[in-house]
Amino acid sequence: MKLVVIKCGGSVLDELADGFISSLNSLIDNGYFPVIVHGGGPAINAMLELHQIPSKFHNGLRVTCKKTMEIVEMVLSGQTNRQLCGLLSRKGFKVFGLNGSDGECLKAEYIDKNQLGYVGSITSVEKEMIFMVAKEGFIPVITPVAVTADGARLNINADYAAAAVAKALRAERCLFVTNVDGILIEGEILEEVTQEEINEHISAGKIYGGMIPKVESAISALKTGLDKVMIVSGKKAFYQNGKWAGTAIVQKERVI
Repeated sequence: MKLVVIKCGGSVLDELADGFISSLNSLIDNGYFPVIVHGGGPAINAMLELHQIPSKFHNGLRVTCKKTMEIVEMVLSGQTNRQLCGLLSRKGFKVFGLNGSDGECLKAEYIDKNQLGYVGSITSVEKEMIFMVAKEGFIPVITPVAVTADGARLNINADYAAAAVAKALRAERCLFVTNVDGILIEGEILEEVTQEEINEHISAGKIYGGMIPKVESAISALKTGLDKVMIVSGKKAFYQNGKWAGTAIVQKERVI
């Protein structure tokens, strides 16, 4: 089974269009099977604000106290996971919503409990659980919540969670679904780019604004050991007729 791990950020869940759905169908028709990991940042922020808990970040990671962790898990498993599963179900897909801490699907350890609180990095992925769901024809839709050896729930950056799942499953590709078509340089979408080239484009001001955190997240995912990740659009087709659309970011320099 050729697996493709697809990370949907919380900010794009409301923007997923028919092109995204058609791409999922095309993947399945061409022998691929999707595994989805999703975030929920905007919905988490809204719930924290409702509970008058300030949102704090350190080095791009959400500082997560115990109360915040309760809200993170509640929103991810009870709201955004249901939202995405509902959308896919209405489009005819068989889906299986899975909280990352269920059955110790995602195991993790604290990154820095004093500074970040209940925030972790994934140490292992229960591959057989995901394979079991996929082999039954259900698309796994996974929240980035993990569990420690002593049973504590940890908040995992969704980009890192998707990368860890992709690496563990030996996925064919790891896609980061955004609200843009890919990396645009001087009016054209780059088909492939290296980390070094990205840094050069940022220094030259050709990659700027909201694209910077997108590419930085993708590069961070590469550091987990993946050879290639892609930035694709959730607003239009990213895979059709056996061809990929978007920007592939690779570890090493390409041979010309």
